[in-house]
Amino acid sequence: MALDPYSVLGVPRTASEADIKKAYRAKAKALHPDLHPNDEKKSDEFKRVSAAFEILGDPEKKAKFDRGEIDGDGNPRGFPGGAGPGEGYRWDSRGGGAAQGDPFEDILSGMFGGGRRRNPGPMKGRDVRYRVEIAFEDAVTGARRRMTMADGSALDVNIPAGITSGQVLRLKSQGQPSPAEGPPGDALLEVDVAASPVWTREGSHLRMSVPIDLRLAVLGGNVDVRTPSGTVSLKVPAGSNTGAQLRLKGKGVQVSPPGDLYVRLEIVLADPKDEGLRRWAEKS
Repeated sequence: MALDPYSVLGVPRTASEADIKKAYRAKAKALHPDLHPNDEKKSDEFKRVSAAFEILGDPEKKAKFDRGEIDGDGNPRGFPGGAGPGEGYRWDSRGGGAAQGDPFEDILSGMFGGGRRRNPGPMKGRDVRYRVEIAFEDAVTGARRRMTMADGSALDVNIPAGITSGQVLRLKSQGQPSPAEGPPGDALLEVDVAASPVWTREGSHLRMSVPIDLRLAVLGGNVDVRTPSGTVSLKVPAGSNTGAQLRLKGKGVQVSPPGDLYVRLEIVLADPKDEGLRRWAEKS
C-alpha cells in the first residue's frame, strides 16, 4: 500500500509549504543514518520521510497527489479525470519516477507498421532526486564532501563556491542502473544551505559583527576575526565607534572575483563594574 505523505510527516492537508519543510527537517535530522548506524528501522523511517517530502516538497507533485492523480509513492492512479492514454501515463521523471514517454507509442507503431518512433537505443536508467543540506561555509568556500542519501547510499559531492539554496547539483551516472544495458541515470541533488550564526550573505559579499573593548576602540589595534576560510587579524583604527564598518577584501564568497567580508564593530565593556572606568565616567 502506498504511503500517505501527510501522515508520515505528521502534518495536516492544510499545512503550508513552510510547515511541511519544517516537519521534514525535524524528522530527517532525528532519523538520519549517520546518527543511527546499523539501525534498519530508523533507516527505513528515514527513507519514508524522504519519500513523503519528495511528494509534498514539490508543488507540482503535491497538487497531483491532492487531486488523486498519483499515490504516495508517486505512481499514477489510472486515467484521472477521464484523461486519455497520452495524458494519464506521461509521468514526470524529474523526481526519479517511472518510464519516460508514452507507453502506447510502441503498440501503435507496431499495429500500423509506420515507424512512429525511431529506436532511441538502450534506455537510460532513471534519475534520482535528493534534497541535501550543506554547511554555510561550504557554500562560501566550496568543498568536497561525502554525503549519505535518503536510500542509505553515500556519494562524493563537489560543492562549488557560491551555490545557493534551491540550486541542483547533477552527479553523472549516480542514479539508477538502466533496465536495458544503457547508461545509468544521474543523481540530482537539490541544495539547502544552512544558516550561519556568524555571517549573513549578500550576493558574493558577507557581513558580520565583531565585539571590541573600549580600550581597543579608543587606542586602536588588532582583533582576530573569524572568516569562513580561517581566522585573520583585522586592524581597528584609533577612535573607532560602534557601527563602524571595516572591509576584509576577498574574504567573502570565493567566486570569481571573490567577494568581500564587511565587519561591523560593536563596543562592549570588558568589565562594566570596573572602578577605574566608573571614576573616569564620573569625572567626565
